[in-house]
Amino acid sequence: MDLPPPRPRPAQPARGTLPDVRRLPGLLRGAVSDMGRALDIGASVAVHTLGMRPTPALTAASTGTRRTAGVVIDLDDVHRIRKVAGGTVNDVLIAVVAGALRRWLDERGDGSEGVVPRALIPVSKRRPRTAHPQGNRLSGYLMRLPVDDPDPLRRLATVRAAMDRNKDAGPGRGAGAVALLADHVPALGHRLGGPLVGHAARLWFDILVTSVPLPGFGLKLGGNPVTEVFPYAPLARGQALAVAVSTYRGQIHYGLVADAEAVPDLDRFARALTAEVETLITACGS
Repeated sequence: MDLPPPRPRPAQPARGTLPDVRRLPGLLRGAVSDMGRALDIGASVAVHTLGMRPTPALTAASTGTRRTAGVVIDLDDVHRIRKVAGGTVNDVLIAVVAGALRRWLDERGDGSEGVVPRALIPVSKRRPRTAHPQGNRLSGYLMRLPVDDPDPLRRLATVRAAMDRNKDAGPGRGAGAVALLADHVPALGHRLGGPLVGHAARLWFDILVTSVPLPGFGLKLGGNPVTEVFPYAPLARGQALAVAVSTYRGQIHYGLVADAEAVPDLDRFARALTAEVETLITACGS
């Protein structure tokens, strides 16, 4: 006897496809918070751009060529300046870059009057003791370098005050905090917006000044001690110069990267860094 075919069961609704309505208030609050943060960052970028005289020495069409240089400074000299003038070691190192830019621009004939380039200072938000850090943990501070100020100690005081304001606000706010939004942008947004941000870097900042942390112990390569370590930062499209700095075995190492055609005199800027340290030491002594 043939049995009748089994009757098909009615389709069951797929589980987990409907959003949990209990989460909607939190999702809405997060979206509003991200939007507010984006508006805050955009306003800060606009404020930092107002009243600025750009200098062609720091902006140039990318040629794909690179020139590098390194500068070594005694850490004791930096501490000597810091103890007299105040601030942190990082404040002094940034002020040295500002003074070197002034000297370099004047020597090459571009002039430093009215020049206050915007420097992006990356800041790590990653906690060193976190076992499994997840997501983006990089932010940054955006500040104007007082290149147009002829007084070295006043330049340092200006840098110190700007960094103090950035620290009080925290790395989650301000123009340098764009990277924080990366955690909240969908993958498609990264694919579409990434190239746009890369091309617009020159509209956001003029020069990158970043600190690269190194271990406190001496390094070895092939069994031989490493005596000097020069960090190098990436050069953004449309920009001519990037500065990286690290501390290693009682010395400060500046690593300089420039577009080779836009900055044929990178060695002159390297000498200006050393000269600026001497200028600060002299100013502190007097």
